[in-house]
Amino acid sequence: MQPQASQQSASLALDLNHVPAVVRHIHLMGICGTGMGALAGMLHRAGYQVTGSDQQVYPPMSDFLAGLGIPVQSGYGPDNLAPRPDLVVVGNVITRQNPEALALAAAAIPYVSFPQAIRHFFLAGRASLVVTGTHGKTTTASLLATLLQAAGLEPGFMIGGLVQAFGRNFNVNDSPYFVLEGDEYDTAFFDKGPKFLHYQPQIAIITSIEFDHADIYADLAAVKKSFARLVSILPSDGCLVACQDDPVVQEIVAAAHCEVRGYGMADEAEWQLQNLTVRPGCTTFSVLRRGELLGEFTSPMPGRHNALNALAVIALLHRLGVAPPVVAAGLREFKGVRRRQEVRGEVDGITVIDDFAHHPTAVSETLLALRQAYPGRRLVTVFEPRTNTSMRNVFQEKYVTAFDSADVAIIREPPALHKIPEMERFSSQRLVDDLTQRGRVARYFSDTDAILDFLAKTVVRDDVIAILSNGGFDNIHSRLLAMLAARA
Repeated sequence: MQPQASQQSASLALDLNHVPAVVRHIHLMGICGTGMGALAGMLHRAGYQVTGSDQQVYPPMSDFLAGLGIPVQSGYGPDNLAPRPDLVVVGNVITRQNPEALALAAAAIPYVSFPQAIRHFFLAGRASLVVTGTHGKTTTASLLATLLQAAGLEPGFMIGGLVQAFGRNFNVNDSPYFVLEGDEYDTAFFDKGPKFLHYQPQIAIITSIEFDHADIYADLAAVKKSFARLVSILPSDGCLVACQDDPVVQEIVAAAHCEVRGYGMADEAEWQLQNLTVRPGCTTFSVLRRGELLGEFTSPMPGRHNALNALAVIALLHRLGVAPPVVAAGLREFKGVRRRQEVRGEVDGITVIDDFAHHPTAVSETLLALRQAYPGRRLVTVFEPRTNTSMRNVFQEKYVTAFDSADVAIIREPPALHKIPEMERFSSQRLVDDLTQRGRVARYFSDTDAILDFLAKTVVRDDVIAILSNGGFDNIHSRLLAMLAARA
């Protein structure tokens, strides 16, 4: 019997009133994902007995879970549900045909999705501060959590990236505030709605709305419907902080029944960014509220997009009563987020940077920021199209202008292209051809080893190498730094 076919078990998953009154042992299916691993740590710190299972159990998540004493089974199967847990959290990597999911339904064990577990165990009695949008969620949520901490408000949080100030991506405490990165990706095989609908936002940020996640959304209209649902569940005494520079965001938030704080660079924005200056090591800008100067701010994160992310947080913190000088002081000390314009090392004057960018808009903004942050230096970009969307040809044309700020664009063959239907596949070779026709310097490579060999032979002192991927990219960063050190 499949879980989705059982009305009784489906009701247990979709109605949190059916979570058992007494829960001691919680089992997580798909525990080694970034979010699920964080949830395991949160539940463990909250005093629950936690076990888990996953298809691929490897560092660093396996080491993290082992350090907490959480047993993890490699592979899925009925035996992982013995001894019988009180509740199972089903990650969205689990399919309806998963053997452990089938055993779960047969045993009639109550189960919930990842965001439902967050809501049930950690959001009760707290103001949920949810950061959403196609771009900038992780950085903006990390900045919000860090600045709340700097203001003495010590928030709980669960974020999709490692926050450098905390050394982890979650925090559990009794704070009245809980910061969440609100993902628009689907919740679970039994709930295809976006995760952020489960987080009961009191205040939400929408940074941007573009088409993405082509594996679950048919088009931009479908993405807009999800964000419209988010806007509709905000309470009347809540607040929506929305980027007015994005026309799609403006369209969606027009239906809000709560206070809307619009921000951006446009003159009509209530919270306006002015006097933006990007220098090596910092970005400075002025913030105007309703035409009056609120303050001058400095951020160590380069680029316009990061200044706008900071502006959204400034507007939200003002709603919570945090004074601008306190925000400015915290922003100056922000240590960033792992894999967001993170400098992995410098060897012989060559800087290697790791970034998560993969959507063409994110690639363009990231490279523009790096161009401004490293003026006069050659910017070499290495791009791995790895997401379900970037491996599809839906953005084939948009990528052609996304690399304009780079001096050299190196494009890898997608590593799992066989998973995409042949007529829908992205072509790295075609992108390189199109870039070359536009007068750009571009190279195609079929694998990571060939890229490393090319870089070791061609990069020179003062080059900046920006490596863009949402995955591990065959540990290219460390391997490149080691090769450069050996060469030097």
